[in-house]
Amino acid sequence: MTLGVILSLFGLGTALVLLFTLAIYAVPFFVGLTVGMWAFEAGAGVIGAVLVGIVAGLIALFAAQLLFASVRSLALRAVIALLFAAPATVAGYHAVLGISALLVPSEAWRHVFAAIGGFVVGVSAAVQLAAFAGAGAQPRQVIVVRPDAEFAEGVGPDQPRLPSSSVARLPASSSGSRG
Repeated sequence: MTLGVILSLFGLGTALVLLFTLAIYAVPFFVGLTVGMWAFEAGAGVIGAVLVGIVAGLIALFAAQLLFASVRSLALRAVIALLFAAPATVAGYHAVLGISALLVPSEAWRHVFAAIGGFVVGVSAAVQLAAFAGAGAQPRQVIVVRPDAEFAEGVGPDQPRLPSSSVARLPASSSGSRG
């Protein structure tokens, strides 16, 4: 009896970890599934439809990541993140609702837990998209220091020093090279 409860909780925990990890792939999966079904209906056959669906899903994932990384506007980034987070939220809601049916007897509380779980899964998908896409380049900070400031105020060459108050912000280079 006790071993069964422990294994059940372990299985539920594993399912939830998988749900959070795979939340970012909800939109590419739906795109791939839709395009694959269209390709099958158009006569591509089973293997051709699967291949077309996989390619379409990968293109959707990488296009969204590229778009998210290249767009500077926070409003457009929020829209892209919302496009990924909304289906993940719905999937998370229904997954937590199904899992909570095993543990929570009250229907109202199941929906409360499902709403919280769906929200967390949606936020997780948006955060994963931002992390996966690199979140764009941040402005570089260049510290301008006088050459003789290294030895000023009793600081030797081997000791750390605070930068002078001359700080200039330069925009990130648009030539694509980083260094």
